[in-house]
Amino acid sequence: MQRNLLLTGILFFILSLTAVAQDRLIIPDTVLINGDTLLMLGDSILVNEPVKEVFWKTGGNYNLNIQQVTLSNWAAGGTSSFALNSGFALFANYKKDNKVWDTQLNVNLGFNRQGERDFETRKSNDNFVFVSNYGRQLSDVMYLTTQLDARTQLLAGFRYSRPPGSEFEIRTKISDLLSPGYLQSSTGLNYRKIYKNKSRFSVILSPFTGRFTIVMNDSLSRVGAFGVTPGENVRAEAGMSFAAGVADFVLMENVTWKADLNLFSNYERFGNLVVNFNSIIRLKVNKYISTRIETALIYDEEVFVRQADGTSKQAIQLQNLINFGISLDF
Repeated sequence: MQRNLLLTGILFFILSLTAVAQDRLIIPDTVLINGDTLLMLGDSILVNEPVKEVFWKTGGNYNLNIQQVTLSNWAAGGTSSFALNSGFALFANYKKDNKVWDTQLNVNLGFNRQGERDFETRKSNDNFVFVSNYGRQLSDVMYLTTQLDARTQLLAGFRYSRPPGSEFEIRTKISDLLSPGYLQSSTGLNYRKIYKNKSRFSVILSPFTGRFTIVMNDSLSRVGAFGVTPGENVRAEAGMSFAAGVADFVLMENVTWKADLNLFSNYERFGNLVVNFNSIIRLKVNKYISTRIETALIYDEEVFVRQADGTSKQAIQLQNLINFGISLDF
């Protein structure tokens, strides 16, 4: 009997120890080593690494648009045609402490082919724009900025005409790679703001701007095309510039607007402006398809545009494209 009571007491004692062990709160030791936190629990060590900052943000967009018209024995008349327009936009933005560095590259190239004409395939779009902007922050929205802006085209451009009395068209080269090319470097104050919906607005006023007009094609240089001295390849100007731009501005749901305006005035003829304006309205259907309305406007008093009557004069250059097709963000 006493033996049974002893065994029962030992059993109750073991069960009570087990219950106490289950209710025990185990608090790990915390150790800090060079800013890292170590949680020590028994033989285990848990390391909480600090979150690494991301200073670079990169991405881009590719678009491809194709249009085809095929006619055969079409009583209403018309001509078969094929048009292709493609391009890409890349960006790389850096921000650390009080330093920012934004870079973007835009390239567009387009062709159209139409039967029953002497030169069936012709260029319809050709743009190369590179802009890099480095700044140091002075306040929440103000920066001291240096910007490099380079613009040109990739392929030769031609003017097509039919001489009086001739049955055939002729073409005359009027532009080429780096003919013209424009390089502009400026330093000034930059007001920039990023809104909650990630749209961006920027204004740069630079009283110290150098602008270089480049004409590397010898035949165009000899006639003084694009304002260079005949026979020279580069024309240098000093002046002031004003640049404004918006990016990812939401006009309405799935419709965004991106635009930039660049004005330059030479100190020798202050007030005579060189104007470059570009606008892209993007209507996004889904992640793969969108409609783009692209507008480019250029005015340069040193560029004389040949008219239909054979004369040449200063004129506003306007390009407008409406594209529907593939659009991929990456």
